[in-house]
Amino acid sequence: QVQLVESGGGLVQAGGSLRLSCAASGRTASSYDMGWFRQAPGKEREFVAVISWSGSRTYASDSVKGRFTISRDNAKNTVSLQMNSLKPEDTAVYYCAAGPRGGLSRDNNSYGYWGQGTQVTVSS
Repeated sequence: QVQLVESGGGLVQAGGSLRLSCAASGRTASSYDMGWFRQAPGKEREFVAVISWSGSRTYASDSVKGRFTISRDNAKNTVSLQMNSLKPEDTAVYYCAAGPRGGLSRDNNSYGYWGQGTQVTVSS
């Protein structure tokens, strides 16, 4: 079992920055690839970024590439999402998820553990 708790969301003006954190608990938390997803009102949940269990590989969606950076600290069992140059279209609830090791999956159906989400609102 893995428990995930996100934090760091809030209200920010366009062009600003936020850093989301995800605290993972459970004996094997560090052995999972970790992803960030987001869901805006009336839209399906979409992939944002993923990092391998070791932290050596990452992948981000085209919509956030160059603006968002995913990282992890396995010693602290945390995963972070640094979000820069935020746009109003980044407004959503952001979810942290633990997924299958090694695949850098972008499919939310392959992730077995999810946090409760944290709201990010970007004003224009």
